[in-house]
Amino acid sequence: MSEKHLSVHSLTKYIKRKFEADPYLRKVFVKGELSNVKIHPSGHIYFTLKDDKSRIQSAMFRSAAASLQFKPEEGMNVLITGDVNVYESSGQYQLYVQSMQPDGVGALYLAFEQLKNTLAKEGLFDTRWKQRLPALPNKIGVITAQSGAAIRDICSTLQRRYPLAEILLFPAIVQGPQAAPSIVRALELAESYGSIDVVIVGRGGGSIEDLWAFNEEAVARAIFSCRIPIISAVGHETDTTIADFVADMRAPTPTAAAELAVPSREELVDRILERKRSIYIAFSNQIKHERKRLTTYQQSYPLQFPERLYRPFTEKLSGLDDRLLRSKIEITANRKAEHDRLNRMLSFYSPLQRVKEENRTLSILTERMTRTMQNELKNRADTFGSTIRTLKALNPLNVMERGFSITYKDGNVSNSVVGLTVGDTLHVRLKDGTVETEVKSITMKDEEETK
Repeated sequence: MSEKHLSVHSLTKYIKRKFEADPYLRKVFVKGELSNVKIHPSGHIYFTLKDDKSRIQSAMFRSAAASLQFKPEEGMNVLITGDVNVYESSGQYQLYVQSMQPDGVGALYLAFEQLKNTLAKEGLFDTRWKQRLPALPNKIGVITAQSGAAIRDICSTLQRRYPLAEILLFPAIVQGPQAAPSIVRALELAESYGSIDVVIVGRGGGSIEDLWAFNEEAVARAIFSCRIPIISAVGHETDTTIADFVADMRAPTPTAAAELAVPSREELVDRILERKRSIYIAFSNQIKHERKRLTTYQQSYPLQFPERLYRPFTEKLSGLDDRLLRSKIEITANRKAEHDRLNRMLSFYSPLQRVKEENRTLSILTERMTRTMQNELKNRADTFGSTIRTLKALNPLNVMERGFSITYKDGNVSNSVVGLTVGDTLHVRLKDGTVETEVKSITMKDEEETK
């Protein structure tokens, strides 16, 4: 009976083969809304494609996702080409996406807006990061195609307006899949050159696909991180790229970029002539002013009678000289008197005199201390003798010399018949030894008096 039942795996595999055999499911065109979009670190994209009535699990593997020009996001309406098959592990059917494009708007335009919003949030377009262009650049770097109208227009404009500037070309591919890496390498090379004052990055006009290299994130970040001021000149006046927003200055055309990079020769000549006139007028006015000041000084009272100018100072100097002499004499006399006083004090407080005085004091104190110690020792000896005599008088052994004894029972002194019984062993301490005795009879004191 069990041979008729299929395993879950077998049933799922059978259904999968049915899907694979259906030619209508090998290439399907589906439109819908993206939901639950998850971009895996490996590059695979998993999402749910839905409309108002149904939904289907979908997957776009890394090989197909690498060709996307935009980033799939939640709620985006898309047009998808792919195939439908069964995912064996879960038994669910899935849509495996081969290509995807936005529904109602171009993929490149959507990618442009997404990157623009991302970089704007990061602050790459903020004016506080913009560098000022040098007024008189010596070396100008140009990053564009080596052969093209852009480099010719830039060079002719620079030669016409400011021939003193040196032009350095850093050739780059400006169209196609290799364009972005090529532009980034050219920027790095220009920055490492070391003495370039300003860089022009651009190319001539074209479609959005032709200009797309200048909308790449790598190019935008390379322009932002470059320490040299950069002028972006991509396409015609109506063309706008991400590079235009990131660059320090945006020019509508390569020719306009060259005009922004250097001043006009005619303008410089006019500016120099204007500066020359201004300097001439300023010096003329200054000379007139100084001449007037000189005339005023020459006609002034001090210059006409110079000796009167310093006469008060001469008188003051003479008075100060007299005060200085008197002060010197007075100070010298005071210092001499002070010296004599100190000399007398030094003689009085001479170290030898002090030593003699201290020796006399030491002798007196030594004699006094000797007498005090002798008296103290005599008093202590008398006290000691008295104490010894007292101890001898109170010594119980001396009492025993007169015929007294001490009785012990079990090691304790027994001074009463109370507590003794006939037969107890007693130890009697005499003056010259101990006697062991036995109690034969006990007579109380009252009984003795009665008898």
